[in-house]
Amino acid sequence: MIRSSDLAAELKSSTPPVVVDVRLADDFTACHLDGALNNAVFEVAFNERLPVQIPDCSSIVRIYGASSSSLEGRMAVEKLQRAGYSNVEELEGGLEAWLAAGLPVVKGPALPPSPALPDGRLEVDAEASRVEWTGRNLLNKHHGCVALKSGHLDFDHGRLTGGEMVLDLTRLDCSDLSGSAYHDVLVHHLHDHDFFDVTLFPEARLVITSAIPLAGSGPGSSNLRVTADLTIKGQTHPIEFDAASGFTPDGHAAAQAVFSIDRTRWGILYGSGKFFQRLAGHLVNDLIAFEVKIVTR
Repeated sequence: MIRSSDLAAELKSSTPPVVVDVRLADDFTACHLDGALNNAVFEVAFNERLPVQIPDCSSIVRIYGASSSSLEGRMAVEKLQRAGYSNVEELEGGLEAWLAAGLPVVKGPALPPSPALPDGRLEVDAEASRVEWTGRNLLNKHHGCVALKSGHLDFDHGRLTGGEMVLDLTRLDCSDLSGSAYHDVLVHHLHDHDFFDVTLFPEARLVITSAIPLAGSGPGSSNLRVTADLTIKGQTHPIEFDAASGFTPDGHAAAQAVFSIDRTRWGILYGSGKFFQRLAGHLVNDLIAFEVKIVTR
């Protein structure tokens, strides 16, 4: 680590170091050290750009990120060292510490303000959203998608309070059998009366009854405990699962979750070892897994 005062002195010396800002390009444009290069460590091309920006691995290199609580600087130092750069140090406290020391920076256009928190009802973008299913037996599995017919999410000043999603079970496919003659065979079986019985029950419905924030969660991890009523084949039962929710860069609310249900609670009994004897190769796991991505308009 190098302190801000020591880096400032190095920059005024006869052999100044190469300074690399490893934050995103927008952050660099908004504010950076004079003369610094930009190479965002989050981008996969980071290592490819290194020999172009710093051809000599023996160069004195100083790295900085946003602050002491953000690890991009530390990550970048490790990448440079593994790439063979022998004289690399991270600016202690990052740009935040440099600014706190009153040292000069170059400023450009400020970052755009964060999108306003949603309030009220937002319709779900069915095309941008996706619901995937996976069914298994002891040795194999099938997976595919089911169409989202409609839906909405309800917010109170950015906090999710409820919502509803309607699935069109008549528009269900099996991705791993796509292009195979067995695809339509399996889909017909799933549509039949001993599975989803889509002739009588063409839709499934999920109604969110509560969404409680999870303590200690952060971006990229589950931050909500969701309770919902799920209706399949005319039967409604409560389910509970964790979800990761947030907002896209252009301000759309989004959420994703992975959860499983015991299909037999909704009367889907085909191949269940709880209800049939000697199923042999026709045994099907009771659990169906769902991977859901919801994006609002």
